[in-house]
Amino acid sequence: MPDEKHYRIDYLLHGNYKTFYIRAGSMDNQEAWHWATVDAGFGAIPKYRSDKVPKLSKPQAEKLGLSNVEWTAA
Repeated sequence: MPDEKHYRIDYLLHGNYKTFYIRAGSMDNQEAWHWATVDAGFGAIPKYRSDKVPKLSKPQAEKLGLSNVEWTAA
């Protein structure tokens, strides 16, 4: 899609620094936390872009060891 941008997401998982890049139409803190949980291996990824998947909340993700999620346009 021509209106999608690249984003860099950084986070800590059990104290270890992780980073990855994703292409999306828009990004906010809630989306960044969701994609960080997916990258960490405990979030759900939609099979199709139009599918709705349950997203973990920030407190749920923090209980699983995820913290300090930050994102920026790349």
